[in-house]
Amino acid sequence: MADRAHSLAVSDRMFTRHGTGLFLLGALALALVLLGPLFLDRFTQNVLTRSMIYAMMAITVDLLWGYTGILTFGQSAFFGAGAYATALILTHIGGGMQNFALALALSVILPMVLAALVGWLSFYHKSTPLYASVISLVVPIVLTQAIFAGGSFTGSSSGLVGYPVMKLGAANYFRLAGVALILFAALSWIIVRSDAGRVLVAIRDNPLRAAYLGIRTQKVQILLMTVLGGIAGLCGFLYANAGRIVAPEIAGFGFGTQMIVWTALGGRASIFGPALGAIGIDYLGAQLSGSMPYVWQLIIGVLFVAMILFVPRGLVGLLPRRKHSGAAPALVALPDQRQESGRDALLTVSGLRKAYGNFVVLDGIDLKVRPGELISVVGPNGAGKTTLLRCLSDGTETIEGNITVVDKDIAGRPPEDIVALGIGRKFQVASVFESMTVAECLRLARTTHERPSLWHRASTIELPSAALEILALTGLNKKLGEPVSGLSHGMRQSLELAMVVAMQPRLILLDEPTAGLTKAERTLIGEVLKRLTQNLGYAAILIEHDIDFVKEISQRLVVLHQGRLVMDGSVEEVVNSELVRSIYSGMAHD
Repeated sequence: MADRAHSLAVSDRMFTRHGTGLFLLGALALALVLLGPLFLDRFTQNVLTRSMIYAMMAITVDLLWGYTGILTFGQSAFFGAGAYATALILTHIGGGMQNFALALALSVILPMVLAALVGWLSFYHKSTPLYASVISLVVPIVLTQAIFAGGSFTGSSSGLVGYPVMKLGAANYFRLAGVALILFAALSWIIVRSDAGRVLVAIRDNPLRAAYLGIRTQKVQILLMTVLGGIAGLCGFLYANAGRIVAPEIAGFGFGTQMIVWTALGGRASIFGPALGAIGIDYLGAQLSGSMPYVWQLIIGVLFVAMILFVPRGLVGLLPRRKHSGAAPALVALPDQRQESGRDALLTVSGLRKAYGNFVVLDGIDLKVRPGELISVVGPNGAGKTTLLRCLSDGTETIEGNITVVDKDIAGRPPEDIVALGIGRKFQVASVFESMTVAECLRLARTTHERPSLWHRASTIELPSAALEILALTGLNKKLGEPVSGLSHGMRQSLELAMVVAMQPRLILLDEPTAGLTKAERTLIGEVLKRLTQNLGYAAILIEHDIDFVKEISQRLVVLHQGRLVMDGSVEEVVNSELVRSIYSGMAHD
């Protein structure tokens, strides 16, 4: 408890230090919002009220696209749903406190339901980012057509106007929109810089590795889209009241595209860039549309192209990049946990067959792995070794036969479900998070054990001693605050191995874990793997081409040739086998 309290205290101090600039900026913005109506004319107040509502919409797009990698044109549909829910209630039922409360509730709930449906359609297993973008294109079009077909009920192409609204006045609507924008921007800034915010960036950078760390990427994406759909609906409620008119265009594809432009021009993954981009472009458009009614959109378009060509990071790209700063988190050793003992199989493979059309990659594979075993899979290139690991770690692969982990059939289970069963996988090419630091990657590896906070970053990382050994022997423990993009190939390999070990899986699948490492580093990695299996009871399946390394650490060797398991035995039996020698010499025949 004392260590935890100290950790939170240090984290709070770090947050306070980094949040000072945000506080000062927020205080200045709040003063401008509260005092603005004293020196702004009514037209400017109305325009900036709308612009600040649009700025909140741009932030929702930034959270989806900039931070999570979901390019969506559908936020306009949720905004339009909220605005129309408000206008329809006030038009057909009337004003009054109860009806305003009903309109507010529906303007949030209906877009959230719609967003949840869109999220479910977009992020089912193995859906692609392109598919999600297409879905987000279709929804605004369908909603706009529904508004057109609504006749007098929805106002059709003319929209709804003249309904009762909250009697706040232009000045107070300006203040309300401004305060809402400041609060939402500040909350978003805090969240994206928290440990939970790093999960969003992980999904953007490398969704496959995120899934193989046990992060349920589809659930996170659906939940985020649902919440931000509600925020968009709330913006629609403010818009319908402040503007006193709703039209089909606010729910359409064109408006959704505008939000993408605002976000790109302001600067993705920056929160404040898209907000300033939305305010600046909308206000500039309002000023130019009167004096240059046919030219101002062309000016905006040219500005957009110029920014993309010369300042691809948007307006925030004009500012100097902030280097990773702050004290590196402390590494805390977890007590070693022995895995379950006994000789019951941890993994059982029966009659595994994997084919792509007529091309058979694996055929009739039978294999059992028990706790404490370190099994190396060897064979020439193209034998099916990596495909075997993929089948063991992803139950959605189309196969024949059965694969069970601790007596549970993995058929149909996505990687994150198999991680929950105790399987960890290291890829052949190091799969890490390029835009993060070493420490952030390690913290993400602990996500299934420690729920990440929405409000701060932990100042310590608890890791099993084996992961700490890997970090120490490769020098990564001295590079915790450095970005992964600056690491050598060998260090990336070591980092990914440390991430897998940090998950504390029952069975570790390793695809060439020592590629790019020096001989000394390989020896030390071998010692770590032997300690994990022989002393702590972990199981491991290793693919490795360095036969000397394999002989030193393995208990069993499995030989694959042309997709078939041709030998499974002790190291001595396999190494001295004439069959294996003939396979490697290219003399074996079917």
